[in-house]
Amino acid sequence: MKNFLYLLLVGCFALTSCQSKAQKKPKSEQFEIQKSDAEWKKELTDSEYYILRQAGTERPYSSDLNKVKEAGTFVCAACENPLYKTKHKFDSGTGWPSFDRPIENGVFYSTDNKLGYTRNEVLCAKCGGHLGHVFNDGPPETTGKRYCMNGDAMDFVPESK
Repeated sequence: MKNFLYLLLVGCFALTSCQSKAQKKPKSEQFEIQKSDAEWKKELTDSEYYILRQAGTERPYSSDLNKVKEAGTFVCAACENPLYKTKHKFDSGTGWPSFDRPIENGVFYSTDNKLGYTRNEVLCAKCGGHLGHVFNDGPPETTGKRYCMNGDAMDFVPESK
């Protein structure tokens, strides 16, 4: 019983220390692009601002980017930072553009607890804009990850021929 209590105490301490590190939100000055709230409001559409700067979520199946199948790159709608390639896009059935991996150094990870549990938040690595979340229920034959992105947080740039 004494060993059980000891293990329980150690386990709780480990979870608490890991959780406190994981929940730290990034500071805006970590990102290359720095703009005031007024500047972002002026440059982005209402929907882009809501998603990218206020961590909002668009309605499922509302994005035209769900239909994109041609070769190209999905970029941040705020700063044009390359995020995802079409070749890593898949239909997750969730209603949001989904990818199994980002472009290297394209995204930054944080956490959010807005729904009462911890989710892995995905931000643009260049401007810090909220893009969506990453889950561990993606295609097992690739990465096993599902990057569930808001379409209004991105633009699509077709591959040049």
